[in-house]
Amino acid sequence: MNVKAIEVTKSFDRYQAVREATLELEPGTIHGLLGSNGAGKTTFLKLLAGIYRADSGQILYDKREVYENTAVKEAMLFMPDIPYFFNYSNLIEMAGFYKESYPGFSDSRFHQLVKLLKLNPKQRFNRMSKGMKRQAAFILSLSCHPQVLLLDEPFDGLDPVVRHTIKNLLIQDVSNHQMSILVSSHNLREMEDFCDSISIMHEGTMLINRELDSLKRDHCKVQAAFETLPPESFYRDLKALDRKIKGRVVTCITAGSDSHIEEIITKYHPLMYDILPLTLEEIFTYEMGGHGYAIENIIVE
Repeated sequence: MNVKAIEVTKSFDRYQAVREATLELEPGTIHGLLGSNGAGKTTFLKLLAGIYRADSGQILYDKREVYENTAVKEAMLFMPDIPYFFNYSNLIEMAGFYKESYPGFSDSRFHQLVKLLKLNPKQRFNRMSKGMKRQAAFILSLSCHPQVLLLDEPFDGLDPVVRHTIKNLLIQDVSNHQMSILVSSHNLREMEDFCDSISIMHEGTMLINRELDSLKRDHCKVQAAFETLPPESFYRDLKALDRKIKGRVVTCITAGSDSHIEEIITKYHPLMYDILPLTLEEIFTYEMGGHGYAIENIIVE
């Protein structure tokens, strides 16, 4: 199922939470929606889920509007940052509710996931820890076999082993069933090895929407040692986004292919040099600086 948000805007009284946001989610992909707390990520997810109606713009699932469209919502599932369960219910009782709401719900898969994650399906949610509730939410969500899964800060409260297990389950469903995932997070390091593409939001606006491999391929870190420090033209030719100089060693962040960068560096006769890959966090640090935003307001470790 193809999902498109086209110039979507949402305000609450005088506060504009989302501003002309555009995003496309293709089948069989994992897209990371990144940004600090208050960037507008949760509001945007609720717009995609049809919980909120957009003030302007469109949200389409295979060219069908999502708001108040039961047929679309049966194929899509939104898991909020704080999972919701009925008062004093347990996992088996919530499974009955999900089974009535989602035609794709699988009893066999439900029991397989309960066994895999080692939860007691008869234990009341009010006696579960935060991490156990999160696992229960994943069990219910994945048992529905949704075509589109919207996740809001989904890994908070999970220990590393469970987190790894759930990520593997999600990746398998994306690969085997062409499920699409949009996952909201402010943790760049966690998303780096999980997502195919990413967007970053700040103050309700989409700043970047790129494939992750392409984004990484277009940026690198250059370290070079010189007998005499190079002139200013070196940094202009290199189109350096940032530079640090320590003694006769220069470190630059730049965009471009390795071969082009190597050609520029060798013209200035360094004693030695190295071209290194950047982490996703480093890329955003320098890219967002170029947009004029304070990076500490965008990236939270």
